Amino acid sequence: MITIESARVRFASTEGGAPMVALADVSLTIARGEFLCILGPSGCGKTTLLKAMMGLVPLDSGQIRIGSHAVTGPGADRAMVFQNYALLPWADVTANIAFGLELRGASREECARQAAHWIKAVGLGGFEHHLPRQLSGGMQQRVGLARALAVEPEILLMDEPFGAVDAQTRRLLQEDLLDLMQRSGKTVVFVTHSMEEAVLLGDRVALMSPRPGRVREVIEVGLTRPRTASVEREPRFTELKEYLWERLRAMRDEAADA
Repeated sequence: MITIESARVRFASTEGGAPMVALADVSLTIARGEFLCILGPSGCGKTTLLKAMMGLVPLDSGQIRIGSHAVTGPGADRAMVFQNYALLPWADVTANIAFGLELRGASREECARQAAHWIKAVGLGGFEHHLPRQLSGGMQQRVGLARALAVEPEILLMDEPFGAVDAQTRRLLQEDLLDLMQRSGKTVVFVTHSMEEAVLLGDRVALMSPRPGRVREVIEVGLTRPRTASVEREPRFTELKEYLWERLRAMRDEAADA
């Protein structure tokens, strides 16, 4: 279980002014095996919250715990998938997927075995020795996902991982992720700008307010699993999507009035 209690993050001003408060009094609990989507307007601190869970951004106050242990830095129980792929440009697909394992001291044989397994799992067979520049955006993101899963984390943190690909590739990646996560039972925290994506993927959706970011509301999705894209035809899907849009629009209006 991930427990976030009154988390606050400030960033120093680059122009010598007052610090910018990115997160203010964020509290949230994420159950083991849950797929939680974090949705909110641009600049509301979604990525900052995710990086704080990863241990890449320190809190000014409050606490984040994984089980009973406070997060003080990156750990082997977590892996992160970024929007911009973050692949090693000089390394081929196999080497990129094995990179995290090598850092953790895995043997050459284990690295090769795990890389081969995840190459197959994410549909990249035949591209083992291609460099990132030889791959499409969607294929690069599959490499990033495979690299994260290869280290067998308990928790997968995903920062708008499909935001830089076209609509068709995004749909394919969403379906692949649903299949992989439903089979693995991992805890997933997924940042997105898309209401449709949040409802399609999530067990719950945490709705964040404009900066300084706070969790304004947590919505139960309540759609059955295993889940496929056909769920978008269900009345509950449309109802939730419209509700999220109304809440986001209301927060935008509140911010404009303020």
